[in-house]
Amino acid sequence: MKSILLLGASGSIGEQTLDIMSAHPNEFSLIAFSVGHHIEKIPSILLNNQDVKGFCVENPADCESLKTMYPKLLILSGDEGLITLIRKFDVDLVINALVGFVGLAPTITALKRGTDVALANKESLVVGGELINNLLKQVQARLYPIDSEHVALSKCLQGHKPSEISRLILTASGGAFRDISREGLENVTIDDALHHPSWSMGKKITIDSATMMNKGFEVIEAHYLFHMPASKIAIVMHDESKVHSLVQFIDGSYLADIGPADMRIPIAYALYGEERTAQKVRGLAPEDFGAFHFHAFDIKRYPCVGFALKALKTKGSLPAVLNASNEVAVNAFLQGEIRFIEIESIIERALANHVLIKEPTLRQLVAVDSATRRFCLQLIKGKTK
Repeated sequence: MKSILLLGASGSIGEQTLDIMSAHPNEFSLIAFSVGHHIEKIPSILLNNQDVKGFCVENPADCESLKTMYPKLLILSGDEGLITLIRKFDVDLVINALVGFVGLAPTITALKRGTDVALANKESLVVGGELINNLLKQVQARLYPIDSEHVALSKCLQGHKPSEISRLILTASGGAFRDISREGLENVTIDDALHHPSWSMGKKITIDSATMMNKGFEVIEAHYLFHMPASKIAIVMHDESKVHSLVQFIDGSYLADIGPADMRIPIAYALYGEERTAQKVRGLAPEDFGAFHFHAFDIKRYPCVGFALKALKTKGSLPAVLNASNEVAVNAFLQGEIRFIEIESIIERALANHVLIKEPTLRQLVAVDSATRRFCLQLIKGKTK
């Protein structure tokens, strides 16, 4: 029985994780979780997971009212509540399915405690990759990716020496606007942007897919997860989203991970410590593959990937600026405050405005994140006057 602490239980990854756990009740035990502001989901989670000892919500007022409803449970709130939850309960695995910068400190806290982390929170490695990799050298804990692309790479790399690898290739659907020219992006709507051609995901990552910032983030993650230089990490457009990533070897051959667009497969792979297990997903027979279409990636069409590559090359505090400006800009777009195309300009201005810190501490990264958000909010305020 593997004990689990699930951060982000109310999101897409969190809910699918709970589905897998409920299908294997003798293998997993949920000890604690967080749901942000989605407190309406707490009763069903508790009903289906009898071992829960505590949970965290976003709003302190909700926390106080919930304490009267569940007096036997430890109930916490806010970012500090997430940290306390990790420190309070000894578990076998922390699953970090939080969205945004808020996920960084919990990842570091869990690893410092020697607890394995299954990571769906892209921002942890994007912002704190250097800190996390240095920490992993000092502790016994392991870090397991949950992203479909990185799980695919992990599978393809098993049993192969680094000297055999020519490059890692991340596939990209291109998101909602893959068939639209840059000129056509001027007047796209929020609803347009939220219609992903292949995957069902949360709003923030769906917008990141439309700008392709998610693919830029994934290049940064792959660099830290697999210790590959950016020059050996490539992106290729793939329409069908069935080839999740490829590895090219020095002899010219490839290994590819092929499967349905179902996040339960990579989630289960992380839950079971990088072991393949039978899951109730709709598989693909070879005769159902159909044609696979691949296209060259055009960085001029997707400037956000260029921003991410610049941040990776520069390192230091610049990835924190990249992430914070993206979070603020995407939220502003989802709130109808800016146009889709303006997401890029806000990120670009934030990167240009920043004074680099070469080897930032976690405290400094938090300060950079806050300062960047203030700068971007002022830009947006000026646009909406």
